Amino acid sequence: MDPKAVKSELVLILDYGSQYTHLITRRIRSLSVFSLCISGTSPLKSITDLNPRVVILSGGPHSVHTLDSPSFPAGFTEWAEANGVFVLGVCYGLQLIVQRLGGVVKVGEKQEYGRMEIEVERNSGIFGSKKIGDKQVVWMSHGDEVAKLPEGFEVVARSQQGSVAAIESPVRRIYGLQYHPEVTHSPEGMETLRYFLFDICQVSAGWSMENVLDEEIKVIKSTVGTEDHVICALSGGVDSTVAATLVHKAIGGRLHCIFVDNGLLRFKERERVMETFEKDLHLPVTCVDATEQFLSKLKGVVDPETKRKIIGKEFICIFDAFAHDLEQKLGKRPTYLVQGTLYPDVIESCPPPGSGRTHSHTIKSHHNVGGLPKDMKLKLIEPLKLLFKDEVRELGRILDVPQGFLKRHPFPGPGLAVRVLGDVTQGNALDILRQVDEIFIQSIKDAGLYDTIWQAFAVFLPVRSVGVQGDQRTHSHVVALRAVTSQDGMTADWYALNCANIVYYFEHKFLDDVSRKICNSVRGVNRIVQDITSKPPSTIEWE
Repeated sequence: MDPKAVKSELVLILDYGSQYTHLITRRIRSLSVFSLCISGTSPLKSITDLNPRVVILSGGPHSVHTLDSPSFPAGFTEWAEANGVFVLGVCYGLQLIVQRLGGVVKVGEKQEYGRMEIEVERNSGIFGSKKIGDKQVVWMSHGDEVAKLPEGFEVVARSQQGSVAAIESPVRRIYGLQYHPEVTHSPEGMETLRYFLFDICQVSAGWSMENVLDEEIKVIKSTVGTEDHVICALSGGVDSTVAATLVHKAIGGRLHCIFVDNGLLRFKERERVMETFEKDLHLPVTCVDATEQFLSKLKGVVDPETKRKIIGKEFICIFDAFAHDLEQKLGKRPTYLVQGTLYPDVIESCPPPGSGRTHSHTIKSHHNVGGLPKDMKLKLIEPLKLLFKDEVRELGRILDVPQGFLKRHPFPGPGLAVRVLGDVTQGNALDILRQVDEIFIQSIKDAGLYDTIWQAFAVFLPVRSVGVQGDQRTHSHVVALRAVTSQDGMTADWYALNCANIVYYFEHKFLDDVSRKICNSVRGVNRIVQDITSKPPSTIEWE
């Protein structure tokens, strides 16, 4: 997808490492305005080439006082002013504006973290819809504070402690918020962002999934030559399936799909997804059983990053071999490989400014992003790489992918390799995990909870515990159950259903029934634990 071709003015986010940066992107897209996130230390040309209408400087964990603190490139504010581009600094972004434009930022006498009340001092600019004296609760996260404003700037709101909470220079089209409007802990934050974009910046809303579909088809057709053939790697998940359906719509019979059974799939996954591909989606799919190839390479490997890299490499080897077989059949070698890489995959696989690397912190490499060998003989097509999961589901709906399939919970590319902690080939860990996972998921479906959960799964832990089964002492395996709710996979809460302001967790009876079913049905398991950790601090997957 070419950012310049979407039917919406671009709001560009410069990322300085805040855990909330991706939320700004999501919130803006929810307003039907296209938004992208790039490194805050990107060269000026990378910014100007995207021709944004608005640039937002994100928050971050840094202090403008440190020598290596990340910053926007030289000439950025001059370019923005000369081209009528609006700039909004959030938290660290505000302090960066103040410091770079001649103001003073000092270490705060009283740090401000969490919920804080602010009061409007001027009903102009970013708070033009407010009255002087209006108050609102916002989410603060800063230790430094503004001591002196640059020339031409004014304070428009202060915190209850007297610290600067919002600034602006309407003439220069530069604004700043010391708090995070993008998080739900700032209840009026979305209203502020909406007013800023539509009333101050006069941004036009016109971005939709229909636009994305039309644009992606154009891009695929212009990228893939009229005689070129394409391989699509189907995992059985929503992402690769929507990507395949999209590419198939663009190039028809020149798409050749492959589904690889790597020995790391869920219970009866191979049979179930192949039936869906053939009967519902009518996609031509070749199924390759590569169980031995994958498991032999993973034998003895316990480091999760190494497992991901090995799996990514083996996938590419299989795709290369598949391409070679197609070459013999077609008389020419396929040129491209389609993958269902999503925007969160890209974001999570890049490091942050100020970390000695370059972007938002590397949490883990994704097999679609971090595990591809440099000598790969196929060129990549990633039609979904600027989209979030909920946007992909919406795109799939437009493409008539069955709703039941679109509602499937996400499944990691490396499969059960990242749900068996340690060596996946040790004993019968994979078989145990498949059985446990099937019981857990089926129980969730039977309880009518599946569609209220973003992702649910079981994890095989590399520990044993003492138990008593059949009046005998056992020393068996422990498995963990995890269920989370999320909007886009970038942040997540452990499962709780909020209905009419009442929060429902898994009922005691539900957990008790699941635990009994597992321990009575799966030989080798005598203890069940539940993961009640959110993201952050955890990731959704355990590895």
